[in-house]
Amino acid sequence: QVQLVESGGGLVQAGGSLRLSCAASGRTFSTYAMGWFRQAPGKAREFVSSINASGGSTNYAVFVKGRFTISRDHAKNTVYLQMNSLKPEDTAVYYCAAGRRPAMTTTPYDYWGQGTQVTVSS
Repeated sequence: QVQLVESGGGLVQAGGSLRLSCAASGRTFSTYAMGWFRQAPGKAREFVSSINASGGSTNYAVFVKGRFTISRDHAKNTVYLQMNSLKPEDTAVYYCAAGRRPAMTTTPYDYWGQGTQVTVSS
């Protein structure tokens, strides 16, 4: 079992930055690929970024590439999402997830956090 707790969301002006954190419980964190997804009101949950178990491989959705950076710290059992140059369309609830392989779809992820709200004002 892995429990995930996100933090770091909030209200920011367009062009600003936020860093989301996802703290994982359990001693198997280093064996899981991690992903970030987001869901805006009335829309489906969509892929944002993923990182493999070792941290050596990352992937990004086209609409965040160059603005967001995913990373992980095995010593702290935490994965991060650094978000720069935020836009109003980035407003959503952001979720982290843990799975056996990195993926751009939700199905391979076994564990999910409760989400953290990110609101970007124009």
